[in-house]
Amino acid sequence: MIQKVRGFQDIYGENAKKYRYIVETVRNIFNLYSFQEIILPYVEDISLFKRSVGEETDIVQKEMYTFKDRGGRDLALRPEGTASCVRAYIEEKMYAQGSYHKLFYEGAMFRYERPQAGRYRQFHQIGAEIFGVSSVYADAELIQMVDKIVKTLNIQARLEINTLGDFNSRKLYSQALRDYFSQYKDKLCETCLKRLDTNPLRILDCKVESCKEISKEAPVITDYISKESKDRFNELLDILSKLGVNYRVNPGLVRGLDYYTETVFEFITDKIGAQGTVAAGGRYDNLVEQLGGPPTPALGFAAGIERLMLLISQLEKKDILITIIPINSDYILKGLELSKFLRDSEIKSEFMLKTGSLKSMMKTADKFRTDFVIFVSDKLELKDMKSGEQLIFYSEEDLIDHIKGEKAV
Repeated sequence: MIQKVRGFQDIYGENAKKYRYIVETVRNIFNLYSFQEIILPYVEDISLFKRSVGEETDIVQKEMYTFKDRGGRDLALRPEGTASCVRAYIEEKMYAQGSYHKLFYEGAMFRYERPQAGRYRQFHQIGAEIFGVSSVYADAELIQMVDKIVKTLNIQARLEINTLGDFNSRKLYSQALRDYFSQYKDKLCETCLKRLDTNPLRILDCKVESCKEISKEAPVITDYISKESKDRFNELLDILSKLGVNYRVNPGLVRGLDYYTETVFEFITDKIGAQGTVAAGGRYDNLVEQLGGPPTPALGFAAGIERLMLLISQLEKKDILITIIPINSDYILKGLELSKFLRDSEIKSEFMLKTGSLKSMMKTADKFRTDFVIFVSDKLELKDMKSGEQLIFYSEEDLIDHIKGEKAV
């Protein structure tokens, strides 16, 4: 038997409904905030992620799916969406088409990492980016939007927020961390020893206990950011408070990607174990220029759809479902005609395609979570699966009128 590749999954049944519910809910909120959709390619030149995400990050070093095509080009399946969005912004010259752009995307991402609950090698994200706005109010609007998404999905998550300061602030802080962690080279894990030279901020993200203990006494970034960045961050916190968005300042929050500056944030839940971040993002004012575009302030976020799915209980049914069961083969065509009549009347119906004993067909109808069954013969007998009540109709019109009355209740 051929099985799916490890770390990949089939999404079907109730999980497929949850997936679509999340995507539709988030897309509706994006529409309220006037974001426009961009559909990005799954495959990009590998250099895009080396230059944006960071050549020394775990994503680039260990997790990307890379390959050469027949033309000898080094390509990668996208591990995240922001870099592709920035590439499109530059390549399509969006910066010449208006003062600023608000874009959103949704789809599969790929990372070769250890599969676990809510984390797969093919996973799905939905995210948004704002290009061309430096105002702190853009940060506030984006965070408020993510807060609205989390609350609309009825997910319990806390907002943690921090500032990395501007480029110079981050540079000073990186050096301070390098000096601090250099004292503990013999206690750092092998990965963090490499990070010490390339990106010491990533040591703060390490999950190895010895590194976590050392990090507790590490310098905090708030001691190294400029007055302008501090004032900006305090203004953002004040705006969020006035907007009714609850938050917790976390000086240890640095995010794992190299392109972030100034604001970084995560929405975190305690309901799904160690991998508790369900949405995260921040500002990346240097990335557009770094990838060959004009100087452009930018910010964005992404949410993991599989993690959100873990936090959503069984969905409530929005529409009643009616299953049509012909009592014998003489009434199959009549039953099929009735199902067409119901669907033409915008009533969700299931025509029993698999025949058998009445008992077996009723069991099947129950598995469909059917609200009503219609037994088709010379008459139409409607059974309420919840109350057991049965009513007889002799015309399709009377039956439809009754069903629509039930839908309205």
